[in-house]
Amino acid sequence: MSMEPTTEDRLSPASLRPLLEFASKLDLRDPKAAREELERHFPVRGEYVAELGDAMREGVAQGRLCHLGQPPVQYSRLFKATSESQNLSADAVLMSAPGPRHTHPNGEIDLCFAESGEPRFDGHPQGWVVYGPGSTHVPTVKGGTMLILYLLPGGAIEFQK
Repeated sequence: MSMEPTTEDRLSPASLRPLLEFASKLDLRDPKAAREELERHFPVRGEYVAELGDAMREGVAQGRLCHLGQPPVQYSRLFKATSESQNLSADAVLMSAPGPRHTHPNGEIDLCFAESGEPRFDGHPQGWVVYGPGSTHVPTVKGGTMLILYLLPGGAIEFQK
């Protein structure tokens, strides 16, 4: 009798290895091209991304993911940047309003799932969003709620006041 993998197993660096290996090699200096490559290899409407979204939703429902903070912005760390994670950290955020202003020293890769309404993340619909090295923004969801997977090269992020 085999046991079903846990949410933590499904969202571990080992389970996300194909995505992490691919993402770690992307040149984030051209965010548009990086986003197009992500969509080509990991289409938002494809099975891999659908299973990832299901695992994230399951984690939220179990209170194991996005259990820190308060609505409209809740978050959690999936894993730190290590050799196993291809030097990418991963965070999950459930949001329906602006979050804290921050800079991405090495860039940022986001996978956004529409959870309610017709949300836009910084003006983008559900799907991949990429920010280049040195970019700064106030991450903002309008029009509903999004569940977002954030991948940070080197785990680097600098929050602003």
